[in-house]
Amino acid sequence: MSLVITLLAWLAIPVLAIAAWDHWFEAPKRPKRADGEREPPAGYVAIANYLAPVVAIAAVVHIGIHEVFTWAKEVATPLSWFAAPVGLICLIDSWFLAPRRMIRAGTIEVPEPVLMRAAYFVLPFLVVAVIIRMISAETLDFSVVLLSLSLVTGAIWAIDHLFVRKSREKAMLKGVGGQMTVPEPGTVDYARSFFPVAFIVLIVRAFIFEPFRIPSDSMMPTLLDGDFIVVSKFSYGLRLPVVNKTLLSTGSPQRGDVVVFRYPPDPNVNFIKRLVGLPGDRIEVRNDHLVVNGETIALESQGRYTDGCYIGLQLSTEVLGAHKHQVMSCQTPIGLQSARMASINGNGPFPACDRRAIARKEGGWFCQESSTALDPDSGDHVFDVVPAGHYLMIGDNRDNSLDSRVWMYVPDENLVGKATRIWFNLDPQRSKPINWSRIGNGID
Repeated sequence: MSLVITLLAWLAIPVLAIAAWDHWFEAPKRPKRADGEREPPAGYVAIANYLAPVVAIAAVVHIGIHEVFTWAKEVATPLSWFAAPVGLICLIDSWFLAPRRMIRAGTIEVPEPVLMRAAYFVLPFLVVAVIIRMISAETLDFSVVLLSLSLVTGAIWAIDHLFVRKSREKAMLKGVGGQMTVPEPGTVDYARSFFPVAFIVLIVRAFIFEPFRIPSDSMMPTLLDGDFIVVSKFSYGLRLPVVNKTLLSTGSPQRGDVVVFRYPPDPNVNFIKRLVGLPGDRIEVRNDHLVVNGETIALESQGRYTDGCYIGLQLSTEVLGAHKHQVMSCQTPIGLQSARMASINGNGPFPACDRRAIARKEGGWFCQESSTALDPDSGDHVFDVVPAGHYLMIGDNRDNSLDSRVWMYVPDENLVGKATRIWFNLDPQRSKPINWSRIGNGID
């Protein structure tokens, strides 16, 4: 299979070059048939058009999904700044200039000006650049994006329907039978197509479900970096998008829930942790155990957790509220250690980590537990009483989690929703990017 992918990847450049050359230079020259369609291309061009998506996918797989996406992010950032001005130029041209050109030309087919052909050609790539930048952004509020997209596309559609379309039709109706000689502008067609989709997605995200990608290891082993999860937006009340104000109370957060929320130091970033403390609770983290209002929550040992990237951590089962789940911990005053440094100091050998970033930097995280029971654990913390209208969040990966032990409490207005299920898994850093066994799993 790898040999087939390699061969197809090497064919990508000539195949895509043939398809592009025919589309932009040869196809416009081919005569039209009686039905208005152009004559079909030569056989080798038809084969290239058929193979184009196949060889493109093979090239991405051969190079590496992570490498291609990293390169795409770097290119997308500068390109995305041109999307708005180029889109505005295309909109003005399709509304006002193109109809006039076509009416003046009459039945004679006149090619578009070079500048506009270039603008219409690059616009889809600029839109893709914007999408890539949105996907890769860590501080992007998708509710704002969807609301803006709904308003812009809705405005374009409404303005065209109420004002521009009528004047365009009057100018375009001519000849026997009053046939329209100028089609509807492509930008308006796009707006009419995108508006209902963006608006429906905005409503679904705001009031029903919202997708979220796990960006870190802080909730291991419950959730892995690369898990795509469904977040129930109605579990804690229906809230207005963007402003996040509660319209209708439908439930309250419960101890043990896995919650997505806006990071208190930077509300533009979404975080996910387990809700440990409710308003009025006294919470303590002692030797990786939770102490809730003076009661120590038991950890039932399940042996050691070792996957190559995390080595020798204690794996335990915990029951918190109505939730039974697993946690990872390491009883040590110095925290997790770099496996690479530990191997240099004579410990090991360690299994290889299959995640590029960790393998390159730390070589894995190594748990070296203290031999003295009196040594305090690095994650120990005593909290004050949880304030009214606030919640305390802790990660299941007790020794590698940026949580309330660092930034304290989460206000109620920062809550996004309750994590319910994993719907996909994709981590380009891993040797096997997709973990099929995780798809469809519930979150407890």
